[in-house]
Amino acid sequence: MATIIFPSPIFGPIKSRRLGISLGINLLPDDGKVCTFDCLYCECGFNAAHRTKKRLPARGEVAVALEEKLKEMASKEEYPDVLTFAGNGEPTIHPDFDAIIDDTIALRNRYCPDAKISVLTNATQITKERVFEALRKVDNNILKLDTVNSDYISFLDRPTGRYDLSEIIGCMKAFERKAIIQTMFLKGNVNGVDVNNTTDEYVLPWLEAVKEIAPREVMIYTIDRETPQKGLIKATHEELDRIVAMLEKEGIKASASY
Repeated sequence: MATIIFPSPIFGPIKSRRLGISLGINLLPDDGKVCTFDCLYCECGFNAAHRTKKRLPARGEVAVALEEKLKEMASKEEYPDVLTFAGNGEPTIHPDFDAIIDDTIALRNRYCPDAKISVLTNATQITKERVFEALRKVDNNILKLDTVNSDYISFLDRPTGRYDLSEIIGCMKAFERKAIIQTMFLKGNVNGVDVNNTTDEYVLPWLEAVKEIAPREVMIYTIDRETPQKGLIKATHEELDRIVAMLEKEGIKASASY
């Protein structure tokens, strides 16, 4: 099984399907995975198979490494489109996440003022005020919502701690049209369970929740790399296009990555 473990605290730049030229910021160790989800489709593999032995990078380490990389890129007149918090798990669990966001905004403004700051998050920590407020400061807070079916979330996303779906959706609404919703659509069969969430059974309730959240944008996507769980397959272009059309019919900006 192929897995991707990213360097820390800075990796790339890489070409993102959704974000352009992205310089990655990984607030997790570089020897494994630390996440509040344990998704069946995660490109970094299952949590248990990639336990870390190293500590999280300190706030100062992140700032120094980011500044060095931005200086290097600027000397070549190469500038990122986006600075993206992603990597080996959930970035918002870092205890200094809010302060690191402030540092990153300051460095962005100094070295690449046209770049956006994005955070890819599973949204498990947005009920915490300091995380919520930090995410309000960035250009793109990209919040995961794969479905609004709690049983499906438990089976596919596998939260490692408390996950109150109604509370999470309430916090998403509180971003007041600043949030971007990100949803994975896929198909397949896992241990006899049909995991196809492209059908109306899953899409229609999810669409109602999205309308209630009223995000700035919705990004839908499907599997792009090998998954740790066998039996998962990509959603088709046609299936993703249908969902985009449903969102656009409701006046919601939407895009699909195939």
